[in-house]
Amino acid sequence: MTGIEYLWSALGGDPALVSRVSTVVRDGALDARLPVRELARSCVGACALAAAELGARRTGREVPAVRVDDGAVATAFVSERHLLVDGRAPVTFAPLSRFWRTADGWVRTHANYPHHRARLLGALGLSSDASVEAVGACLAARSAVEMESSVYAAGGLAVALRTAQEWAAHQQGAAVAGRGLLERDRAASSGVRVLAPLDGDPLLPAAGLRVLDLTRVIAGPVATRTLALLGADVLRIDPPRLPELADQHADTGFGKRSATLDLTAGRGDFEELLASADVVVTGYRPGALDRFGLTPEALAKRRPGIVVAQLSAWGAYGPWGGRRGFDSLVQVATGIAALEGSEEKPGALPAQALDHGTGYLLAAAVLRAVTDQLDEGGTRFVRLALAQTASWLVNGVARGEGPADASYDSPAPWLGETDSGLGRLQYARSPVSFTGGPEDWSRPPGPWGADAARWT
Repeated sequence: MTGIEYLWSALGGDPALVSRVSTVVRDGALDARLPVRELARSCVGACALAAAELGARRTGREVPAVRVDDGAVATAFVSERHLLVDGRAPVTFAPLSRFWRTADGWVRTHANYPHHRARLLGALGLSSDASVEAVGACLAARSAVEMESSVYAAGGLAVALRTAQEWAAHQQGAAVAGRGLLERDRAASSGVRVLAPLDGDPLLPAAGLRVLDLTRVIAGPVATRTLALLGADVLRIDPPRLPELADQHADTGFGKRSATLDLTAGRGDFEELLASADVVVTGYRPGALDRFGLTPEALAKRRPGIVVAQLSAWGAYGPWGGRRGFDSLVQVATGIAALEGSEEKPGALPAQALDHGTGYLLAAAVLRAVTDQLDEGGTRFVRLALAQTASWLVNGVARGEGPADASYDSPAPWLGETDSGLGRLQYARSPVSFTGGPEDWSRPPGPWGADAARWT
């Protein structure tokens, strides 16, 4: 079974539709020891097929042909590296976000956000202006698991390097292994969804859907960026006191609007948004939004017929179910960094493929949920986790697709440029492609939090 066939089955799609997908295989795209290229191609292909399927339902025509080009996929999976703002390259990882030697192995920290940096330094007993050298000396004297525990206890982010076998023996690894790649559920609480027929150029399968985007960093924003490409009205809401990293926001903000709203003080405004939302996508630490009535059960009661898509790092279960996490840290815990590294030092995937792959898969799950609602109605829930995607990469993705059709020599064919409120942007175009579908986003990203917290 190919990766696309596996994902399409996990999404509940009609197996016969997989024949609508063709691929352009390129040597040199996302080269790694693990089958990263196959994972990336499969996630994008499943997303494009879900879009094509929904578009066909809304036009009454046959499902358009889907084309997945490894060049477009490889370029998009490192979109944050291709972004240029007035010619300036983006800032990606902060100095304290890196691998460190410990007394008995390795640990990786994540300190891109100021509050995570402060908590890391606090857990180490260091001052706010501590140097990289001081942090390294401190970590070198302690064990990796000890640092993982103490930094997380302080609200920071650090993960000890584990092999795939060690992760499988870990309680959280075992909990992840007991789950599938994604979870789909339904509450029979509403009638069938009705969407207006489509007859436009380009074909926008998600047109008319309002998507409330409560995500940050990469995976969730990639999903909602993709839904925006496909015509959805996507409104991203952030807390006013937790600004997003500017370059990260620019890369994932295409097609969307960005507003800030305090969900406590502005509860009435938020409830008004929720009352006419079709999809809610959340990407915060499991449980973080529960007090605002954003559990699937509460949403099913308040907004019957909605699609609730939830994303987490480790899964909302097991001993790490309430922990924060990022792609780089999940790679370290699950054995990926050990597999991609050497005896001298851990390694990393050629892209933050867990983030990007899960993002496209999340968008696919939302699109499939909407399609299912056209026939069967119901409030729909979909849940994904970076750790579950990592498990599939390590244990389930099959290599091999025959000889390459071409090589991946340059990302240039899949890059675009546009003016924006942030400046002149170079960016990676979306790899989601099907006959008659959109070739680019309808609007560039704007400044973080610059839009009103209301639907258009």
